[in-house]
Amino acid sequence: MKTKTTLLTVAAVLFAANSFSQTKKNMESTELKTATFAAGCFWCTEAVFLNVKGITKVVSGYSGGKVKNPTYREVCSGLTGHAEATQITFDPKVVSYEDLLEVFWNTHDPTTLNRQGADEGTQYRSAVFYSNEEQKKTAEQYKKQLESSHVYANPIVTEISPLINFYPAEDYHQNYFALNPNQGYCQYVIRPKVEKFKKQFKTKLKGD
Repeated sequence: MKTKTTLLTVAAVLFAANSFSQTKKNMESTELKTATFAAGCFWCTEAVFLNVKGITKVVSGYSGGKVKNPTYREVCSGLTGHAEATQITFDPKVVSYEDLLEVFWNTHDPTTLNRQGADEGTQYRSAVFYSNEEQKKTAEQYKKQLESSHVYANPIVTEISPLINFYPAEDYHQNYFALNPNQGYCQYVIRPKVEKFKKQFKTKLKGD
């Protein structure tokens, strides 16, 4: 019986084959691009993506809501409409948007509505915030491929929505895992997630 990891890998290979021409176009670009994802606690998402080669910057912040310049306390209330998100700056010559989607969908549970582990609320929802039609199409096709591959036992609830705003979080949230390695949440939640990611995506790590 195939494991979920194997199925995810198969889905990624199939998707890559279907989008080869677009990937080639992206790789030929010399301009840095951005991707914005929400996958639960932004400390976790940031810690994972900072290890991916081709990524030059990761900013933790808030996206998808209507409140301007929200504070962490406001977002935690669940009343702003914002999700904890990370905005990633990447070099498409080194890593494609499809690669980032693969990491995104592999490093959180996209089947739990408004929840990741013990973190619960709309601010922890799974979401892809696309900045153009190309990203929208790519994300929708990738999600469809995962669904048709039956990678997950439950439906994927990841939201795919236009990026209408992104507000960087307070300074103390940035690079949180690296700066607070001995904090309890970092030790028992983030570290295992990062270590699992590194084992699964060895070829995508910086310095590989």
